Amino acid sequence: MKEPLWIPTTDRISKSNLMQFIPFVKANYDFRGATYSDLYNWSVNNIEDFWESIWNYSSLIHSQSYNQVLVRKEIYNSQWFTGSKLNFAQNLLRFNDDHSAIISYRENYPSIRITYNELNELVARTAVGLKKLGVKKGDRVAAFISNVPEAVITMLAVTSLGAIWSSTSPDFGIQGAIDRFGQIKPKIFLAVKSYYYNGKHIDCGEKIRSIVEKISSIEKVILVDEFSDFTESESSNSDITNSIGFNVLINNTYEKITYEQTDFDHPVYIMYSSGTTGIPKCIVHGAGGTLLQHFKEHVLHTDLKRDDVITYFTTCGWMMWNWLVGVLQTGATILLYDGSPIHPNKDLLWKLVEKENISVFGTSPKYLSMIAKSGYTPKDDCDLNSLKTILSTGSPLSDENFNWVYSKLKKDVLLSSISGGTDIISCFMLGCPIIPVYSSEIQSRGLGMKVEAWDDNGKALQSEKGELVCIAPFPSRPIYFWNDPDNAKYRSAYFEHYPGVWRHGDYIKITDTGGVIVYGRSDATLNPGGVRIGTAEIYRIVESIDEVSDSLVVGQKWNDDVKIILFVVLKNDIQLNKELIEKINTKIRTTATPRHIPALIHQIKEVPHTISGKKVELAVTRILNGESVDNKEALANPESLNQFINLI
Repeated sequence: MKEPLWIPTTDRISKSNLMQFIPFVKANYDFRGATYSDLYNWSVNNIEDFWESIWNYSSLIHSQSYNQVLVRKEIYNSQWFTGSKLNFAQNLLRFNDDHSAIISYRENYPSIRITYNELNELVARTAVGLKKLGVKKGDRVAAFISNVPEAVITMLAVTSLGAIWSSTSPDFGIQGAIDRFGQIKPKIFLAVKSYYYNGKHIDCGEKIRSIVEKISSIEKVILVDEFSDFTESESSNSDITNSIGFNVLINNTYEKITYEQTDFDHPVYIMYSSGTTGIPKCIVHGAGGTLLQHFKEHVLHTDLKRDDVITYFTTCGWMMWNWLVGVLQTGATILLYDGSPIHPNKDLLWKLVEKENISVFGTSPKYLSMIAKSGYTPKDDCDLNSLKTILSTGSPLSDENFNWVYSKLKKDVLLSSISGGTDIISCFMLGCPIIPVYSSEIQSRGLGMKVEAWDDNGKALQSEKGELVCIAPFPSRPIYFWNDPDNAKYRSAYFEHYPGVWRHGDYIKITDTGGVIVYGRSDATLNPGGVRIGTAEIYRIVESIDEVSDSLVVGQKWNDDVKIILFVVLKNDIQLNKELIEKINTKIRTTATPRHIPALIHQIKEVPHTISGKKVELAVTRILNGESVDNKEALANPESLNQFINLI
C-alpha cells in the first residue's frame, strides 16, 4: 500500500461538515455506515434519497416543493424535483448581514470589500436597472468581463429576474466571443472597458465595438470601468453605440428584490465547450441542479464554513468562476483576483493568503509547477497558518506537485485535486476532508456521482485504466444544448459511445484506496502499437525535468499505427540536444515504460493553450495529420499553432 502524504487529524474530522451530515442522513434515511466509503456507496446506490437529503440539508429556498425527486431514469432526459419553484439568486443571497461577501483585488488598484448587506443592495439596484432595459425571464445577458465584483453583481441581478447569464473573459478574441455569444442572441451586453495584466494596460474598446456590430440582438451595452467603488453616479463617456456606464445602470433607489420563481431546471447559465475543433457548443445549466451540486461540493467536500475565505484563480470564461460564485450560498467570503498571478512578484498570491487569512486556495498544476521551478518557497516567506485546503484543477497534479506542496508550502494542508468540467459545472472526483491524501490521486469520487472506469466493451474496471463514465442520473447534467431542439448534439457529446451512459472523455483509474488517477483526455489518448497511453502520464514525467518548463504530446498517424511526438518548451535559453533528449527518454523509460518513449522530440517556443489554460492537443494532432483547424479563436495564443505547420 502507498503511504499517505496527509492524514486528517481527529479534530479536523470531528469538526468537518461531513461528520455533521452523517447523523442527519442516519436520522432520516436507511443508512447505517460511518466512513466516507460507506456514505459514498449509499449515495450512489440510493440516488433519489441522497439528492433529497442534499435538498433538505441545504435548506434550499423554494416557494413550492417538489412532487417527485426524479422522473425518468435515463441520465440525458432525467427530470429532478419536478413541480418545485425556486430562484437561483435568492439562494445565493440568503445571507444579508455585515459579514464580508466579496473581497476584490486587481492589478494596479486598491482592494474592495463588499458585505452581504451591501451585495444584496447592489444586486437589487442592478435588477431595477435591468428591468428598465426590458430584461425579463428567459432573456440572455452576455458579459465580456474581467473577474471583478460587477460580474458577480450583474449575474445575481440577471438570475434574480429569471434571465440567463453567459460570460467570457476579455482576453478572448473578437471572433471567439462572437462564436459564443452570437449563438445565444443576448439582449444586453456587459463589457469591461479596459483592464491590467502583467503590468500592461489593455483597452477593450475595439473588441467591444466589433462584437456589438456583429451581434444584432444586442439592444444595450453596459460598460464597466476598470475600477469603481460604486460611489460614482456617472461613468465616463463612450463612443460605443447604445451604451451606458454600470454606475448609471445601478443609479436607482433601493427596492427589495422580487425574485422570479422558476422551475428547478430553469436555465441560469450558458457555458461553452472549448471550441478547439469547431464552433463551441452552448451548454445550458439549470438553477436547481447547480445549486444542489455546488452546495454538496462546497459544504461536504471542501468543508466550507461561514468564517472561511476562499479564492480561485480564474477568469469569467472558465467554469471555476461559476463554481466560486456559488460559494455565496454558504455565507463564506469569496476573494476575486484579476490580473497576473506573478506580477509584480511571484509571492503575490501567497502574500494575499497571509493578508486576507485565506483558508481555501484554488489554483492549477501549471501555477504550482511554475512557482516550484522558480525556486520560490512560500512557507519561508509567508504566514500560511490560515490555509487549510488547496484546490487544483485544469489538469492532473503530478507527484512533483504533491511533493512540492507538502515540502515547500505546508505539511498540514489538504491538497485537493478536483476534476469535472464545464459539461457538469462541477466535479466527478474531488477532495474529502476526512480521508488521507495519496500522491497523484484525487481523493474520492463525489457523493451521488456513480463514476466508474469502463473498458471498450462496457465492463467496469478496478485498478485499471478505462473511460470515465457516470452510470446514474445527477442533477447538474446540462439541461440541454442551445439551438439543439432534438438533443442530437447533446446525445452525441456524451451518450453515443456507451448508449445511455455518460462518457466524459477522460481516461481514469480507480485505485485500491478509493481514489482516482486521471490520465488525460481519452479523445487525445495515444495508442502506439495498440497500447493506450494517457497524455498526462507523459506530462507528469517530462515536466519534472529541470530544463523543461512546459510540454505537449500528441499522436501522429504512421503506417497504420500511431507514433508519439513530444514537444518541449525549455527554460533559460536552453537548446534541445542529444544529451537532453537522452535524459528525457531515460526518465520516461525508467518512470513509465519503453512504450511511452516518443518517436520524436522537438523544441518549441510555447505550448498552445485554451484561454482557461488547458493544453491544446487535438488541434496540433490535426495539423500533424494534415487536417485543418477551423476555430483558432478558442486559443489564448492562436499564433502558436504556426510552429507545427510543415514541422514533421
